[in-house]
Amino acid sequence: MANPSVALALSFGLGLAPWMPGTFGALGAVLLYPAVMLLPWPAQLVLVLALLWLGCIACGRAAAVLGGEDPSAIVWDETVGMLITLVLTPATPLSWLVGFLAFRVLDINKPWLVGAAERHFRGGTGIMADDALAGLFAAGIVWALLALLHALTG
Repeated sequence: MANPSVALALSFGLGLAPWMPGTFGALGAVLLYPAVMLLPWPAQLVLVLALLWLGCIACGRAAAVLGGEDPSAIVWDETVGMLITLVLTPATPLSWLVGFLAFRVLDINKPWLVGAAERHFRGGTGIMADDALAGLFAAGIVWALLALLHALTG
């Protein structure tokens, strides 16, 4: 991985997992988040936006090198998408678990705007956009379920 764009797009090797590389990419965010959560929340948002922007560039370049529109080894989109979920939800094991499951379901099934984003954009932006939206929607699901849990338990 001498090419920095490829290294980033593969989440520094996580995308080389022989099965479920997207899940490994999302797990990369779970490993990264304990360091990210040390930052003040506004800095976390700036960092996520910077990583999203870098991903648009790196994933587009890596796709050109690896061949194909969105090679399965490119998992930086999953890493950043899951990081979006983590930054926007409470830092609790329950939120992390629900967020991870919701993110993966949305990323795999690509409902509504998630799928539309993937179809509408091309290159690195297309690779990153659907996962960014999946991350936002997964965070919304976490908050909705937490509100429901609170309403049911008082």
